[in-house]
Parts: sequence; structure tokens; C-alpha cells
Amino acid sequence: MTAPVVRPLTSNAHEDWTLFAVRFEDRPGCGELRRTLLAAHLAWAATHAEVLRVAGSLRTEPSATPVGGLWVVRAPNRAAVEALIAIDPFTVGGLRARWDIWYWSKALPQPVSF
Repeated sequence: MTAPVVRPLTSNAHEDWTLFAVRFEDRPGCGELRRTLLAAHLAWAATHAEVLRVAGSLRTEPSATPVGGLWVVRAPNRAAVEALIAIDPFTVGGLRARWDIWYWSKALPQPVSF
């Protein structure tokens, strides 16, 4: 029996992009600010759909006010992700308390769809 071929998870050197996961935390008690900025944020996100591949809010319960968000970004480098975050209406409007940016490797070959 032949051993399966194992490829590095980050082997996209032939591409001009990398995948990043970004986890945001909102400032505590800013649910009203989030609601105020939401329409502008969603419109902005739609205009960046080419790089902002997956995005959504994070909540402690399905009906709870969001406490942050999660993005998967396709970008050439970390600086491009930071530049994207800097112009997001949620960031500009003061909603975001902090965020973490990670290099992300998609482990399974099938396309992502919901």
C-alpha cells in the first residue's frame, strides 16, 4: 500500500494571495453603536467581497447582540488585511475593541458553500 501524498497546508506559493482568519471583539456595551453602523458596514463589506470571502458576527446565543465578528480574507499579505480593517465602518466608527489576524490554511479540498 502506498502512503498518501501529504502537501503542506500553506502551499499556495503559485498564487498571489494568502488566506487569513480575522477574529474581532467589539467594545463591551456597544450594541447600539453596532446597530447604528451596521448598514454602512454591510454596504462596505459588499464592495469588498472579492477579498472578504466569509464574514459574519459572533454571538454567545443565536438571539444575543453580537460581541464581535469573524472574517476569512483572501489577500496578498498581512498589511493588506490590516489596511482593509482600518477602513471598515465598524473600525472607523469605534466599535472594534481589538482583533487578531492569523494566516489560515483550508484543510479540506472541497469548495466552501453554505
